[in-house]
Amino acid sequence: MLSHKKSLNILKKTDALLEGHFVLSSGLHSSKYIQCAKLLSYPSKASRICKSLAGKIKKEFKKIDLILAPAIGGIVIGYEIGRLLKKETIFCERVNGKFVLRRGFKIEKGSKVLIIEDVITTGKSSMECAQIIKRSKATLVGFASIIDRSTKKTLRIKKKIISHLRINVPTFKSNKLPKILKSIPITTPGSRFIK
Repeated sequence: MLSHKKSLNILKKTDALLEGHFVLSSGLHSSKYIQCAKLLSYPSKASRICKSLAGKIKKEFKKIDLILAPAIGGIVIGYEIGRLLKKETIFCERVNGKFVLRRGFKIEKGSKVLIIEDVITTGKSSMECAQIIKRSKATLVGFASIIDRSTKKTLRIKKKIISHLRINVPTFKSNKLPKILKSIPITTPGSRFIK
């Protein structure tokens, strides 16, 4: 397994760990943003992290039939973990603000499905994916991500999250921003708000 220190070095070298004032896709504000797309744009560096995560997933989940990733952030990580674990991988995408399966993707009744994301903050996207699994009459085996930056206060997921790296970064509601964040211009780096 890749150490916490080496993993942070990879995130910094690939500019995947950004500092500033960010509005996350959850609507919460943060002083740090993890842009896994930047990490994944360096396949040789990302592969080390993905192999480590795949090893943790193998240990935790005995049976997985399918991997489901939310678009857009989870697509590449879902593909790579699926490749490493030799599992079919599909993704859901937003249509009129709601996650749906398109492109002929389907989840077979009774199949065991793992949800994979790049970063989990509140778990909103993952829980929306869980609803698709439930409607398909399949079983959600659990959640995995490259980065888990959730807190007990904001997390919607009740099951264990298997992540490569846990990073504690405080998040704030817009009406409870610390002074330092108020003085920095806001960046909205995610894809959820793109029209």
